[in-house]
Parts: sequence; structure tokens; C-alpha cells
Amino acid sequence: MTTTVAEAPAASGSDRFYVAVRLIARFWLWFFFKRVDARHSERVPERGPVLLCINHPNNLIDSLLVGAVLTRKAHYLATAALFRNPLLACFLAACGAIPVYRRQDDPDKMAVRAAGRAAARPGAGAPAREASESNSPPAPEASRRADRNADVFAACHRAFAEGRLIAIYPEGTTHAEARVQRIRTGAARIALGYEVDHPGELRLIPVGLSFEARKSFRGRVLVSFGEPIPIAAYVAAYHADATKGVEALTTAIQWAMEAQVVHVDRIEAAEVVRAVEELYRGELIRELREERGLADRQIDLFRLSRTIVDAVQYFKAREPKRVERIWQRIQGYRALLRAYRVKDEAVQARLGHSPIRRRLRRTGGAIAGFPVFVYGAAVNALPYFVPRWLARATARKETDYATTRLLASIVAFPLFWGLEVGLVARLAGRGWAALFALSLPLTGVVAYHYFRGLGRLRRVLRFGVLALTRDQAARELIAERRAVIAELDRAKTDYLTATRGSSF
Repeated sequence: MTTTVAEAPAASGSDRFYVAVRLIARFWLWFFFKRVDARHSERVPERGPVLLCINHPNNLIDSLLVGAVLTRKAHYLATAALFRNPLLACFLAACGAIPVYRRQDDPDKMAVRAAGRAAARPGAGAPAREASESNSPPAPEASRRADRNADVFAACHRAFAEGRLIAIYPEGTTHAEARVQRIRTGAARIALGYEVDHPGELRLIPVGLSFEARKSFRGRVLVSFGEPIPIAAYVAAYHADATKGVEALTTAIQWAMEAQVVHVDRIEAAEVVRAVEELYRGELIRELREERGLADRQIDLFRLSRTIVDAVQYFKAREPKRVERIWQRIQGYRALLRAYRVKDEAVQARLGHSPIRRRLRRTGGAIAGFPVFVYGAAVNALPYFVPRWLARATARKETDYATTRLLASIVAFPLFWGLEVGLVARLAGRGWAALFALSLPLTGVVAYHYFRGLGRLRRVLRFGVLALTRDQAARELIAERRAVIAELDRAKTDYLTATRGSSF
């Protein structure tokens, strides 16, 4: 393990501050996400020591989500780099975070790397090399790292002894891949160290975070808690050989975390899964609605995604040529979409046959809602678009985008709404200002959905123009999509037949 910790969280009155922060976080998560599902949160006991092992796909939002769905306080192991800002350090300490010192955060090592880069630059001579040598890590550095490793275990064990819940991200860093990266051994070492001295007390629970669309506003997210991992089963191996015992438990944690997320083993398989989801998940949803009579809220989108992953991996292992054939067909269809500058959604809409009653209802709703859309868009444009612009301009990684946008929204919406309400109060009085304030969130929701509907309408109209001006091209697109869906339908039938009991 390459991380160490300074001190354990103190059991103080900061719990009330944590509760207040959690309430605020819950509101903004409800605002930012269309739906947050917590699956099997009852597996986290209300009392006693708990270690949560969580995947890390979306930066700070991951901690907010897990904290929001739990009823008890979570103490996160957070990189010490976050504690360098005094204001942020006070906030994190009040929330119960534990500062963790990673090897790459060691000041001595940072100085060595900087000197080494300077020495490697063209023209750098003896002075640069001497500086590098003079800043080389002193002999006691290994001892300091060992001491810090002892600190992290002691701090966590003290927290466990107080019956606290600690949350850790064993992958070590946030990432945008559709899988759990190879985890580090820290969680296993912490758990086994405590289990040896306090057998049967600690619960080790894997947690999976799955985002329907990581960067989208009003997307869906699943927080899934797995069955507790039996730490006691690895104690004998740990006593016989500590390294092998830790590695065995680490592997068990890895598998348990993968079971809670939509996990794809390899990058090339992830591309196929993503393409199949884009084209075929809508077909599966329609089938569940029409053939099984399920409402939208009854449809488990993450189960659908996991079934698609399982099916792709099944065929890659048994019929790789079939997967390659489907992949090439999808790529050909995508090439046609790019060539004619249309979206699959528009082609799918042309193939669909919505009942006349539904079309009339949508048309009537669009006409009636247009004035509300204009009003809602006008008064909510700045708080909606400014955070999105800031996230696009400043997010250095894909995993930073949603966090940046959420934090910017927390500032932008109250700020712009407050300025607008104040202006109305000054011009028309407090009564009108109160009515105006009530209208802001309601018309904002209407405007957002209307805006998305306009985007879909624009894409459908573009395909309609293509059908009028280049009928053969439109027919080619429709035929190719039908062929792709037919291939996927056959694969679905074969997969469900071969894996009896599987379903979606």
C-alpha cells in the first residue's frame, strides 16, 4: 500500500455539521440527477465498524452519493493534497474525512522529480545534476513511509473501535472506464489487521456506482451495496503468509466490487457494449413496456446494461467471429449516419409507429407549453448554461466534468435566482417577487424538458428533409438499421436460450 494517514477522525459535535451538509447534498443530487437508486442499503448495519470499498467513476460526486443514501456518517480516506487549502481542510475535517498521504504526494519525492526533469532538459549541466543529487531522498525515507503506513492502520482501527464507518476507494484514483480497475491492497490490509485483533466485528462491504450517463444533466445513477465479504475466511492464510493472505482478500474485494457495477473486462469489449447499448437498449425497453406491461419506473436500466455486458462477453468467448460481424455492421451503419449527418434517434423515430392519440397529445402539450418554455428559458438560461460552460472550459478530465458542473450549479442557481428575485422585488414589489421565486424552479423543469424535446424534433426534421431530398439515402439508413437490429435480436434469442434462466 502506498498511502498513509495523519490521524483518526475525532468524535466531536461535527456530526451535526455533517448532517447539514448531507441534507444540502441530497437536495442538489435530487436536482442534478433524474433518479438515484440505492440497492440493498440495508446491508450496511446501523451500528458497529464498517469498511466500504467503492469504485470511483465520478470524482467528488461519488462521495456525495454514498453519503446521501446512507443514514450514518461516512469517514472517507481522502488524499492529503486536498488538505493543503486551509479552508477546504477545515471543511473536510468537519465532515470527518481522514487525510491520506500518497507516495506521489511526498514533498521530498516531488523535489527529486522536479530536479530530475531539470537535469534531463537539453543544456542542463553539472549544477542541475548536483541539485538532483543533493535533493535525493534521505536514507530514513523508507522508515518514514513505514511509520505513515502504521499511522493509517492505527487511525482506521481507532475509528473502527469507536464503531465508525470508513469509506475507501481501493482503485486509488477516479477514472472514466466502464469497469473496476485493478484495486490496491490497502483495504485488505486494513481489514485483516483489524480482524486479527477483533474477530467478527468488522463488516467489509463492496459498493458499486453506475452512472447512466456520467456527464449528462438529469441522468440516472445506481448505488449498489453487495453482500459483506467474510474477512475471517482469509485470516488463516494471513497468519501463514501475510502477503498471500492480503492478495487473496484483495482479489475477493475486486470480484465483489465488479459484481455491483456494469463491469466490462477489456477496453475493446467496452466499445462493442457501448455501441449495442446505444442502438438496442431502446428496443429492449420497448419490449418490456409492450410485452410485459412494465412502467418506466419498473424497468431496471442498469440490469439491462449488465445483461448486454454479459451477452457480449459470452459471445466473445464462444463466437468471436459473430461479435466481429455485428461490430462491423454497427460500424457501417454509424458511417452512414455520419455521412448523411443524421442521428440514430431520428432513424429509429421513422421506424417507430406511435399511436395517433399519443402524437396528438404530444402536439397539444407542445403548443400549450410553448409560452411556459419561453418564460422558463429566459429566467433560467444563465444558471443553467454558465455551469455547463464552466465545466467544459475547466474540467481537465472527463471525471471532473460532472463534479465541476454540480459545484458551479450550487453557486449559480441561488446567485442568479437571488439577483432576479431582488430585481423583481425592486420593480414590482415583494408579492410579485414571491410569485416569481416560486415560478423559477417549476418553469425551469418545463423549459429543460421542452428544450430536450426541441432537440429531438430538430433531429427528426433533419431526417425528414433527407427523406424528401435524397429518398434512396433515407431508405438505405432505414434498411441498415433494420438489419443491425435483426442481428441483435437473433443474438439475444440465442443468448437467452443458451443461458437458461437469464433474462432482462
